[in-house]
Order: sequence, then C-alpha cells, then structure tokens
Amino acid sequence: MTLRSETPPTPGNLAVATPSESERPTTAMLKADIDSGRTGDKIAQYDPGLSQLGTDDEAAGNAPSHDRIALARKTEAAPPKAREAAKPESGSGWIMPLFIGVAALVPVVVGVSLFVFSR
Repeated sequence: MTLRSETPPTPGNLAVATPSESERPTTAMLKADIDSGRTGDKIAQYDPGLSQLGTDDEAAGNAPSHDRIALARKTEAAPPKAREAAKPESGSGWIMPLFIGVAALVPVVVGVSLFVFSR
C-alpha cells in the first residue's frame, strides 16, 4: 500500500503569481488574484474551473467593463495579515494534528467519566 501525498495532482499543484496592476484589468487577472492568495479567501494554489470568471456575463451579452473588474480587484484584496495566512507554508502544520488529538480524546474522557461515575 502506498501513502497518498498531500500535494494535489496537476494542475492543482501549480503556484500562481499575483498579476501586476493594470489600467485595463481582465477577469483572468481577477481569477489570478484569487488563486494567488491575494484575496485571502483560499490558499495560494491554482484552482481549475470549468469556466473562467465572467464567462456567463459574456455569454449573456453583458461583459464586465474594465472599471468594474478594477473595482472588484480593489475591493477583493485582503489585508496583508490575511494574505500571509493564506500561504500554505505559514507554519500552521500543528493545527490538524491538535484537532484530531482533541477529537479523539473527548470520547475517551467522556467514556471513562461515565464508567467511573456510573458505579
């Protein structure tokens, strides 16, 4: 039996660089902001999607303007503290083992206390 890696398969393991500022931003730049961790709502890894942002708007005949995309990029940007937390190597590797340990310890403590105090 082989052990599974924590690293997702390609293209999910690709790092995405934050795009530079532009006077005419595109929806691809907004998606790159999200995938690079600039918005702070997900880790900085590529997220393969079925359709790119704005595809539905374009199909409906209402392509987003560059001004709206620029506003979205500005308002979606997270503060530096949230961006730092979205980085996968932020040093939070102890959180899941602690959670699993506490989750395993709670039933043991409850079971022992019920056994001891039921006599």
